[in-house]
Amino acid sequence: MTGWRFWEDIMVGERTRSRDHAVTAADMTEFAVRYDPQYFHTDATLAAQSPFGELIASGLYNCALWRVLDHEENGDIAWVCGIAWDNVRWAAPLRPGDTVHATSVALSKRPSGKRADAGIVTLHHELVNQRGEVVIRFDSTSFVRLRATGSPAPDPIPSPSRILPTEGTGS
Repeated sequence: MTGWRFWEDIMVGERTRSRDHAVTAADMTEFAVRYDPQYFHTDATLAAQSPFGELIASGLYNCALWRVLDHEENGDIAWVCGIAWDNVRWAAPLRPGDTVHATSVALSKRPSGKRADAGIVTLHHELVNQRGEVVIRFDSTSFVRLRATGSPAPDPIPSPSRILPTEGTGS
């Protein structure tokens, strides 16, 4: 990243795509044990008896995974805060061994009637697996700083690649 992208810099129709990320059973179950302890997210033996026939990721894990991958592409946007997630759909289960990437497209932008320091941007997001199946899709609406208000911090926060290992690192 080479500086902040402000509301004025975001173009309707622009698209981003993250790197690929390989999903592991260990990562999925560790998250689920802490935050969504349903048997089909935490126990492979019991999950085999579920309607899914195997372990699947928590929908909340899908959201968290999307957030980290998307941040690598859109973390340089001068976000103020989120307003809403709409049209959220968990379209396909995420399974151990899947490889996913995050995509975003800017759907619309408009000035804010409430904030003099920000405009409003709506993006469509998807987490997509290696088969081209959409795992989760939703639209997010957020306040984004106007250039005239200045930078929210000295530099954009570096991408969190230290959190999610890149493929082939084995970590």
